[in-house]
Order: sequence, then structure tokens, then C-alpha cells
Amino acid sequence: MSKALQDIEGAREDDEARERVAAPGTARARRFSAGRGIRSGARAAARRARRAVRSLGTPEPWKRGRWAAASALVLGLLMLLHGKITDRGGAGSFVETLLPWSGVFIPVLLVQALWRRSAAATTALVLPAVAWSSLFGGLLIDKSTPGGDLTVASHNVSAENPDPVRTARALMASGADLLALEELTPQATIAYGKELAGTYPYRTTQGTVGLWSKLPLSASRPVDVLRGNAGPLAESRRAEDLPVDPPRALRTTVATDRGPLVVFVTHLGSVRLMPRHGFWTDSRDVGAAALTRAVGAERSERVVVLGDLNGTTDDRVFARLTSQLRSAQEEAGHGFGLTWPAAFPVARIDQILVRGVEPRSSWVLPDTGSDHLPVAARLSW
Repeated sequence: MSKALQDIEGAREDDEARERVAAPGTARARRFSAGRGIRSGARAAARRARRAVRSLGTPEPWKRGRWAAASALVLGLLMLLHGKITDRGGAGSFVETLLPWSGVFIPVLLVQALWRRSAAATTALVLPAVAWSSLFGGLLIDKSTPGGDLTVASHNVSAENPDPVRTARALMASGADLLALEELTPQATIAYGKELAGTYPYRTTQGTVGLWSKLPLSASRPVDVLRGNAGPLAESRRAEDLPVDPPRALRTTVATDRGPLVVFVTHLGSVRLMPRHGFWTDSRDVGAAALTRAVGAERSERVVVLGDLNGTTDDRVFARLTSQLRSAQEEAGHGFGLTWPAAFPVARIDQILVRGVEPRSSWVLPDTGSDHLPVAARLSW
């Protein structure tokens, strides 16, 4: 090897040796630099937090987001004072029907408050958050317990249901001892009767409602809860000379091994949004009053009301009814138990209300092809 090549090779070896010696130091330097960067970032974050806290003592954060703060206060007052809203044009009923959904606005307003860095809006949100939690927070807890003596179910099967046989089979799969059906047509009543007869040997039907039972029934009769002869629809019906609606409620006695159980099955009048009358609830409200009187006159210790009330238990029109009865969903359910419309439920208008028996569990059954979802509950006494 020539002298020049030897010199080049020696220089390369010296460079590699220096790199090996420098490498540990470089790694340590990198680690030191990274640690210093983390500490620097932490100190910067702490400084920003201190500035944010100090800024709360200045007027500026309290001036920002005034609209968000005002909206939060209005939302909270709406929840607390909903009972004071006039029911003219059905305004009160409409608000109370959708009241649980008011909680959706709380995170929206919170994001806006944080975006605006508004101390006023953030503080104002405490009111609706506490109000909503007080009204509905308990519904989010699973209150069901095992056991029970009797399973009941209720379903508005829809007069336009194209497949009653499918619906009947789905309901039988629930294992219910008592099965209440609403919005029956004459043809559908025959179809349900044939399909359910093997499982439910006892039944009573009155107009558009019926009860199928595994236990003997007695003292069955219709209950007049009215429908089309109240409010503006009554005028058009009289003008058109239409026939009176068939019964939409019944009362019967179920013979259980624990003694008699009185059951009401009902389908109260519909509610509608009408251009001239707002949220029209006249027929529903008249029916609710009639049902309340019938339940109040009942001397039996144990009473169950099953059916489509076309309203939630938050609606003021049911205050007298719910003062006599308890909601199985509120006592032993999990969540809001929304039932209508089946495709995207926004309200629980299908109810199981009880007196003299204890709800053990309450739940919503799967879609059966109706525009309502069925509800079920397990009861004991």
C-alpha cells in the first residue's frame, strides 16, 4: 500500500474513532435537550394557566360571550319554570313533551363558552346543568332489579301495520303474561286473535284496544275516553255527520295467584300541530281527564294502566293521573325508554303506570313493524 493510501486510511479510522467517542455525548445532549424542551413546555403551559386564572379577575372574560351566557340562563329558567309556561296553543305541553332534549343544548353552549373564553357563559351554564340533572339525571341510572311475579307489555300496533302476524310473533317472544294492543282494526283484531290464541287463551277487546292474557279475565267493559268530539275536530266531525269513534279504552280484572289485578288499556286522542290552533291536544286532554276519573274511582288495591297516552309523563295534563300512579320506567327502568317514532324515537308516549304493585324492571322491546316501539315491565307484589 502506498504512503498516500495509508495516510487516507488512517485519517478515516481517526474520524470513526472520534464519532464513536462523540456519540454518547450526542445522545446525552439530545436527551438533555428533549428534557429541557418538556420542562420548557410545562412551564409555558403553567404560565398560560396562571394568566387564564388571573384574567378571570379582569373585566374582559366577563364581558365576552354575553349571548351565550344569556342563552344558558334562559335554558335553565325554562327547565325550572316550565310549569309556568302558558298552555295556550298547547305551548306548555309541547315544551314539556320535549323537555328532556333541552339537555342537548348544554354541551353546545359549553363549547361556545370555551371558544369565546367567556367566564360569564361558563358560570351561567351551572344553572341548566344542575336543573337538567335534577329533573332527568336519575333516569340515566339502571334501577332494575331481578325477580317479579308478572310480565306486562303494551304496544300500539298501528292501524297501517302491513304484517300483524310478524308483530304478534315478536310480542309473544317477550314472554309477557299480559299483552295490551292499541290501534286495532277489525281485520287486524282477527289476525292477532288467531296468532295469539295458542299462547294467550283469554282476551277482551273493546273497539280499537284489546288485552290478551295467560290468566283469566272478568268484569271487562269499555271506558269512555273520547276522541273526536272535543275541540276544533269536533266541529268538522259534526258538520260532516261522521259516526262516533269506537271505544279506545277498556277496564278488566285479571285473576292472579296473588289476588285480583285491575288493568286499564287505553289509547288517548292524538295530538297535532295545526296552523290555527298550534299544538292541538284537546281530545287527548279530555281523554286524560276521563281516564284519571276512572282510575280514581277504582276501589281495587292493585291497578295497572297500559297504553298509548300520546304524551309523556312530564306533560302537565297527566299530573293528576301520575299523582295516583307510578311510572314503571321511572321506577325500574334504565334511560328514557323512548318509543315514538320507532325509526328515531324522541318521546316516550307509550306508558306502563302502576298502583299497589312494585315494578322490578322496565324496558323497550325491539321494532315490530309499527310506528311505535313496544314497552314491557316486570311487576311484583
